[in-house]
Amino acid sequence: VRVLHLKENIASLACFLATTSHGEFPDHVEVFQGTINRLELCVLLENRHISEPETNNESVSSSHPLSYEKIIVEKLPNLLHLTMLLNRYTTDPQYQQLFINLEPYVNKSEMSVQADFSLQHTCVFFHSLGLCHLTIVDPQNQVVGVITGKDLMPFPLEERLRLQLEPQ
Repeated sequence: VRVLHLKENIASLACFLATTSHGEFPDHVEVFQGTINRLELCVLLENRHISEPETNNESVSSSHPLSYEKIIVEKLPNLLHLTMLLNRYTTDPQYQQLFINLEPYVNKSEMSVQADFSLQHTCVFFHSLGLCHLTIVDPQNQVVGVITGKDLMPFPLEERLRLQLEPQ
């Protein structure tokens, strides 16, 4: 499972986005807090002014969080610009020293289920609530996995076709 921390290094966050295609990421402190999506992370990286240098202070509060209206994304980012930005953040050493506080942007009302939760009930959750993903936690509420709607499909289409085309 790929998880984020509430305070993330810009270079690490850029590398994280460049090396995965996932759309949602659970956060991780000691227990599951919520999720943040890929588009929101891209908006945060495009607004580097909200970053701050690492401090020994335990507080992860940011002095200049973006407004709700600014963080809501209704269109895909310019992929060429985003690719160049991620490349700069991962290669330029100055971004190793800058951090973004994700806490104000994490969806803390995100649902999660225990690892031993019924698969049947999980399917009901997905269909009745229109979920795309669901975070799986252990008894200590630590993230152990993420299940997607695709994971709940009985068989991938390719497998179904293979089974139908095989001689009886």
